[in-house]
Amino acid sequence: MPDQRIQFVKTGRACYISHLDLMRTFQRAFLRAGIHIRHTEGFNPHAYVSIPLPLSVGFSSQCEILEFGLPEGADMEAVPWRLTRVLPEGITVTRCYDAERPYKELCYVNYIITLEYDAGAPVGAENTIRALLGRESLVVSKKSKKAKSGQTQVDLIPLIQRVDYEGRRDSIVLDTILRAQNPGLNPALIVAAIREQCPEMAPDYVSYHRKQVLDRDLRPYE
Repeated sequence: MPDQRIQFVKTGRACYISHLDLMRTFQRAFLRAGIHIRHTEGFNPHAYVSIPLPLSVGFSSQCEILEFGLPEGADMEAVPWRLTRVLPEGITVTRCYDAERPYKELCYVNYIITLEYDAGAPVGAENTIRALLGRESLVVSKKSKKAKSGQTQVDLIPLIQRVDYEGRRDSIVLDTILRAQNPGLNPALIVAAIREQCPEMAPDYVSYHRKQVLDRDLRPYE
């Protein structure tokens, strides 16, 4: 297990930085900030950083985690501000701490899904979506590199721990707790199910925000 972790916020234009580009961004940021971290071994060593729960492009987050290793005796308290000042706008490191819990204990993610409607939320939309996500089974197709057809079937319901609803004049907000891994649920599949099963309730625009990562007891994972 890595020695240290940082937690960071990813918002604004930074939401459109892909996972691989984000990894390269942090590798360069450690170098620019003059923070020495552990490197991979071999003929061409590079800074070791790992983001255990990649965020989809276009999603915002206030709880991203990056794992790395500091040399013994390094000043962890200085890491957040030293990194933030050399990172792109929209990425802010909020804390640095010792990695004490294994990654397998990260079980759930709290996502805020905002469905927006240009002409106002359709009448009955909230109740229709409640009924859809309250089914005993809700099977959708998703892309799969392992399947010969390129598609696989997944039942969303066992992967949804909880959904709270807030209806507004021009939007519906879904405050969800979803499985994080083995298998995890991308919240975009919930929206895909709404578009497929309830096309009259399909939103004109959707935003996704990762609010918190949780353990199996729904306590914050740190």
